[in-house]
Amino acid sequence: MSSTPHDLGGDSTASPRSSRDRARLIAVAILGVLAALLALFNLKTVKVSLIFASVRMPLIILIVICLLLGAAIGAFLSRRGGGDKRRD
Repeated sequence: MSSTPHDLGGDSTASPRSSRDRARLIAVAILGVLAALLALFNLKTVKVSLIFASVRMPLIILIVICLLLGAAIGAFLSRRGGGDKRRD
């Protein structure tokens, strides 16, 4: 019988973490849908000025490139910040 309260205590600590993960997943899904809609409603070709040249590309490609760059920078910064916390 003593194992039953212990199991209940383990479930209560795991439950908030899983609900947090679920909320994060829902938020990412909503943002992904919004980003896809934004890209799909902007299909015209635009001129992009780079440092040494300019290119013409569909706006959807530019939006996807910017989203990927932002995700990569965010992932890099979150890993870097997490690594600093572990060292202390």
